[in-house]
Amino acid sequence: MKTIMTAVLFSGGKDSCMALYKAMQSTEVVCLITITSENPASYMFHTPNIHIAEVQAKAIGLPIIKIKTKGKKEEELKDLEHAIQEAKKKYKIEGIVTGALASVYQSSRIQKICDKLNLVCLNPLWQKDQIELLNEIVEQKFEVIVIGTFAEGLENFIGRKIDPSFIKDIQKVQEKYKINPTGEGGELETLTLDAPFFKQRLKIEKSRIQTDNTGSKILIIEKTSLNNK
Repeated sequence: MKTIMTAVLFSGGKDSCMALYKAMQSTEVVCLITITSENPASYMFHTPNIHIAEVQAKAIGLPIIKIKTKGKKEEELKDLEHAIQEAKKKYKIEGIVTGALASVYQSSRIQKICDKLNLVCLNPLWQKDQIELLNEIVEQKFEVIVIGTFAEGLENFIGRKIDPSFIKDIQKVQEKYKINPTGEGGELETLTLDAPFFKQRLKIEKSRIQTDNTGSKILIIEKTSLNNK
């Protein structure tokens, strides 16, 4: 069976990195696509520390297509379509890989773009059990930290690494506040510092925590470096 050439929609968080990891096992991943949204409340795209995606691409050793969007609902999809068109033209991709887990809003819209551009749409994490996904992140030795908390019960989770104690604690919060433990409902955002396919590991050199009046916290990363593994 011919291996198709794919591009991965990449935010640098745990889901897009795990989707990339799985795509590498069954397709030829030729580039990453990152959308930088000016709207922090984007319906489609991860926004905290999205500038780090370029550093991660370097650590992974893949080219990256970066497109800016104003982040207006539905309009931002046109910017995504342009980015995918660019990847198709430049890298001859035949498919798009997403880290969609449960969001029908996101997956249906990406599917529509792929249908229009005659591309296969692959969602390797779709409907995966959320605790199972967190356990797989730990088992496969991904180094992932929480860089945004936006829900009650997560006030002390900022900067934490996803490890067995994190999973135990997030399950308690899930039980009490009925949150999505992977942050699928926008409760938290993550950043991947290392994974099996990274050629170099990211190190955070300088950061600060920004808190707003709702109690939401973002770990603003100001400086990173790449270290040999």
